[in-house]
Amino acid sequence: MTPDKRNGLSRILRQRRVMIPLTLQELATRSGVSLSHIGRIDRGDRFPSASTLQKIANPLGFSEVELFTLAGYLSPGPSGMAKEAMQETVGELDPYTVMILALESVEVQRTVAGLLSILKELAKAVR
Repeated sequence: MTPDKRNGLSRILRQRRVMIPLTLQELATRSGVSLSHIGRIDRGDRFPSASTLQKIANPLGFSEVELFTLAGYLSPGPSGMAKEAMQETVGELDPYTVMILALESVEVQRTVAGLLSILKELAKAVR
């Protein structure tokens, strides 16, 4: 498991947990996963197993398929634009954003990439 992949998933899970909002203790209680294990996943020290992902999916508001895709257990839909191609167009994107875009049609992905590229250029012009 590469540190980038582990940290990317932990960042997504932490962002979702904080956005809901749930404390680590609340997530542990709702999922039935120990607080210490949730904490290690949250910090990026551990990568969750498929079993753990199943347990935390619902409390975090994810479907199991979404989490399995984010974790790399499932590949994104066949119409998904490659992460590298999206990064070439607009730079580094949040892994959750990339995963959501991968579920969209190629036309939607290209439209979003175009809009983000325009916004990036506008931001440069304002500086």
